Amino acid sequence: MKIALIGYGKMGKMIEQIALERGHEIVSIIDIDNQQDFDSPEFASADVAIEFTAPQAAYGNYMKAWAKGVKVVSGSTGWMKEHGDEVREQCAANGKTLFWASNFSIGVAIFSAVNRYLAKIMNQFPQYDVEMEETHHVHKLDHPSGTAITLAEEIVERIDRKEAWKEDSTDKQFLRVDHIRRGEVPGIHTIRYDSDADLITITHDAHSRKGFALGAVLAAEYTKEHQGLLTISDMFKF
Repeated sequence: MKIALIGYGKMGKMIEQIALERGHEIVSIIDIDNQQDFDSPEFASADVAIEFTAPQAAYGNYMKAWAKGVKVVSGSTGWMKEHGDEVREQCAANGKTLFWASNFSIGVAIFSAVNRYLAKIMNQFPQYDVEMEETHHVHKLDHPSGTAITLAEEIVERIDRKEAWKEDSTDKQFLRVDHIRRGEVPGIHTIRYDSDADLITITHDAHSRKGFALGAVLAAEYTKEHQGLLTISDMFKF
């Protein structure tokens, strides 16, 4: 498979390594200093572009890739509120393809399935209050993390006593989501159900970005054969 990379930071370099190990070809690498390469024949030859950039750049990158007929896999977060409706329209009505996930880790996909199941159970036990904490490296600009938002939305959908999620909230009708930025932490997400009697905690602690990078390449392999707006739940049937 021919892959283009959009964004060539630590994640982009790790994705490149894993893609090459899996026998794929990197035909184009686009970073902030060579945006003109979106117009190159090499980029247009890609089956899929894998995009990991900043929230303010992601939507524009999708549009540039789609204009060249290239499908996109993206792990960029922070763009959904402003451009989510436009992306859904492009995929539903205009035949574009985007595989988007807040986190491509296989472990996080499993953790998310556990989170959904546990929240469904806990809807029956109002004595437990639930809160979440996410920790990431100091370079991460957005908060809470896209993964935390996804996990929080899964909980709110299943627990009737939570109206929505909010950062640093003390109001019990909201799911409290806290964020910590320290060191070079790849990502830790912890969900706690606390009662007077006991505490139930589930945590996903990433050791490195390797799991995210592998998941992104697996998503590209899946995206090559599918179209529309795709998610982790399409690739992994838990």
